[in-house]
Amino acid sequence: MGPLLFLIYINDLPNLASTGTKILLYADDTSIIITSSNLENFETKIDNIFGDINNWFKVNQLTLHYNKINYLQFNTKNSWDCELKPNYQGNCIKSSSNTKFLGLTIDDSLSWKAHIDQMMPKLNTVCFVIRTIQTIMSLETLRMVYLTYIHSIISYRIILGEINHTVIRFLKFKKG
Repeated sequence: MGPLLFLIYINDLPNLASTGTKILLYADDTSIIITSSNLENFETKIDNIFGDINNWFKVNQLTLHYNKINYLQFNTKNSWDCELKPNYQGNCIKSSSNTKFLGLTIDDSLSWKAHIDQMMPKLNTVCFVIRTIQTIMSLETLRMVYLTYIHSIISYRIILGEINHTVIRFLKFKKG
């Protein structure tokens, strides 16, 4: 009942988002996506959304833990070449080169390397198990093991990859 009540409690948080800002809730994770075509406007949007969120937290008797917040600035060929150091009322927000988003590891260059590096040990372990048990298990059992431990992981990531592709389109920065 606790997680359900928490979701009901924070259900109105995404309503704080303004143009160029999107708040995504998934279980106990909250992601804020901010886009802008120029740096000054981008920094203003950061200040505004953190002000709104901080006020929402105070009204709802919650505390925003800035030490658990990090940001990821995407770097593409057409992105700004600047060092952004967002903060709100003296609370610095840590930069990260990659982050998990709905189970997918996304890095600042929008490549799949970090995600693949994270997935390979898991998939290698399952492949070893299948090779080990293949002589003593039926083909149907091996298929079930594959579907449970490999196919479900890979297909789950593909579905989220399609979702994230839509989200990432919002994250691209253009030179202003």
